[in-house]
Amino acid sequence: MPADLFGHEDIEPAHFTKRQKLPGKVEEVLKTLSPEDFQTKPVEGLDLTFEGIPGDRHAGFTRRSGGREPWYARGTEMCNERQVSILSIEEMDEIAKRMKIPKLAAGWIGANIVTSGLVRLSLIPPRTRLVFEGGVVVRVDGDNVPCRIAGGAIAEHVPGREGLDLLFPKVARRLRGLVGFIEVPGKIKAGETVTAHVPEQWIYKP
Repeated sequence: MPADLFGHEDIEPAHFTKRQKLPGKVEEVLKTLSPEDFQTKPVEGLDLTFEGIPGDRHAGFTRRSGGREPWYARGTEMCNERQVSILSIEEMDEIAKRMKIPKLAAGWIGANIVTSGLVRLSLIPPRTRLVFEGGVVVRVDGDNVPCRIAGGAIAEHVPGREGLDLLFPKVARRLRGLVGFIEVPGKIKAGETVTAHVPEQWIYKP
């Protein structure tokens, strides 16, 4: 067996990115008013448990698979790694610019936590821990792929524009924020700091 199979002597240090800490701020927290709602409303504080946001559309230890998981039969019960949706002010402004609309409100597309200062939020990698000033920790699962449902919700607030439901998925890819699950529960409020603890990264080449 080659000595470098497990030693990785063939991997150059340049292929690794060291772990980082990135500072940001919570601008807004939101939740659905009922499990049937898609759009969210601003609240004073967001109480988080290991199941997510109690009473929210995406709360629960498990969820049912859908179009994002074609490897499972639709409706298969699976771990809920999508308990919360995190967006950034900067990326929402960019999406609004690309869609040529006056603004994009976070609640229109179901956001729970809106941040500022976390550069290229949607590209923050899986396994990153978002550590909030009040003690809450959200573990990032990955980026949130934009869909026509969210585009349709935007269209409801921009009368007179056709095709926004289809335009949103085209222009918002890698700008639609992150989804994650609660690693340490507690309460999040607007105005508190958040630090992204980004793990060491590498490109896997078998």
